[in-house]
Amino acid sequence: MAWLILTGLFVSVSAFAQLDAATLAKRQARKNLVIKEWNTDAKTNTKWLDHVTTYNDKGEKLEEIEYNQYGQTWRETYEYGENGKIVKNVHYDAKNKVTNIYKYEYNSDNTKKKKYNYLPNGKLYTVKVYEYDLTE
Repeated sequence: MAWLILTGLFVSVSAFAQLDAATLAKRQARKNLVIKEWNTDAKTNTKWLDHVTTYNDKGEKLEEIEYNQYGQTWRETYEYGENGKIVKNVHYDAKNKVTNIYKYEYNSDNTKKKKYNYLPNGKLYTVKVYEYDLTE
């Protein structure tokens, strides 16, 4: 019995700590990358910044900002846990004020378990629970 528990623990910990090869390859390619997307008006040739995505030295997305011709429309920041998964995501409006805070929990196999949606004042608003059904 103890062997089964220990084996189950080992499998859970090893699965939790590893990311798949494709994810690791993508992150490697995005280390310290900043992607800027620009729009150009066809008539006036006026150019404006449309979108900026920033990655850290681990290739994880840190920030994403959407713009229109008049400035920022929204912004999101991301924080990661030891497992390399997003644990906190903060959404800001056009005036750079927090609109929502999302926190995530994961199962031992790195699938999402719960997503908590908080209001700007820190009060819990909703909880989304993820259920995985493998039946056919």
